[in-house]
Amino acid sequence: MDSGWAPPLWDGPGLYALPGQGGGGHDRLAQDRLGQERDGYERHGHERRLPSRSGSFAGGTGPAPGRSGTLRNLVRQEMVARQLAEQLTGRTAQRVLDIGCGQGTQALRLARAGHYVTGIDSDAAALGAAQETLAGEPDTVRERIQLLIGDGHQCGRWFGARSFDVVLCHGVLMYLPDPDPMIASLARLLAPGGLLSLVVRNRDALALRPAAAGDWRAALEAFESDRYYNRLGLAARADRIGDLAVTLSEVSVPLRHWYGVRVLTESTPDDAPPVDGRQLAQLLEAEERAGRTDPYRQVAALLHVIGMK
Repeated sequence: MDSGWAPPLWDGPGLYALPGQGGGGHDRLAQDRLGQERDGYERHGHERRLPSRSGSFAGGTGPAPGRSGTLRNLVRQEMVARQLAEQLTGRTAQRVLDIGCGQGTQALRLARAGHYVTGIDSDAAALGAAQETLAGEPDTVRERIQLLIGDGHQCGRWFGARSFDVVLCHGVLMYLPDPDPMIASLARLLAPGGLLSLVVRNRDALALRPAAAGDWRAALEAFESDRYYNRLGLAARADRIGDLAVTLSEVSVPLRHWYGVRVLTESTPDDAPPVDGRQLAQLLEAEERAGRTDPYRQVAALLHVIGMK
C-alpha cells in the first residue's frame, strides 16, 4: 500500500473527527488522493456534534479512568496484542477499523506496526486520552491513525462494503442484547480474506468470579444465565464460543482461531498495580500459554475470537 492510501469514507451523519486532526493523518492522505474534502470528514478542528443515540456502547468501551494501569488491564491488552500479532503475521499495511477503540491501546500498537487504523468510540474522554498519547508519536504513526467519535452500531451504513482488511470489536458485544446484528454489519465491511477480531465475555466462566468471592448464590445463577454485572457495575452479557462460531459461519466469516484472555489473573484485585521486571515477563508468558491451551482457555474470563472472510 502506497502513501496515497485514503481512509474509507462514510456517506451519512453521526461521526466527527477529534479537534486538531485536520492538519494531518488520514484526512491529509485523503486530500492528496481525492483533491477535495468529503462530506462528514471534519478538518482543522471544526467538528459536528453527534446527537446522543439510544443503544450506545459508550459504557463498555475502553478502561475507565484510573483503571488503565492496573495489572488486569495490562494482561488483557498485552494478550490481545500478542494474539492479534500472531494472526496478522505476513500482513502489511492493513486497513483496520477499531470499533469501541477506547483509549486507543490496540489502535496505536497497530499503527506503530505499519497498519492504517480508523478508531471509533462514543466516549469523548477516552478518545481524548488516545489523542494525547498519539500526539507524542512520530509523524509516521500519527499519519496512520484517524480517531472518530460516533456510535459503532451504524458503521455498516457509514462505510462501504469491503472497506477494511481487519475489523476489531473488543469489549463491545457484551453490552448489546443480541450480538448477531453487529457481527453481520461488521462482516460486510471486510474485504475478501479479511479478519474479524472479537473480544467477548466467556459465558462458560461466569460462575468463577462470584465463586472466588464466596457469593455462591450468584455462582449458581451464573450457570443458568448469560447476564451478569461487571466490575464497573454495568449490566452485561456473555457469549459461548460455539454460538459465536455458528454466527460467524452464517455471515461468511468462519471461525479461524480463538484464544482465552486473562485465564490466571482474573481474580486479581481491581487496584492491583502491574508487577515489574522478570516477574511480569513470567506472568505474561504463563497467561499466553494458558490462553492458547485447553482446558485452560475454556475457562478464561474473556474470549478472543478470530474469523476470516
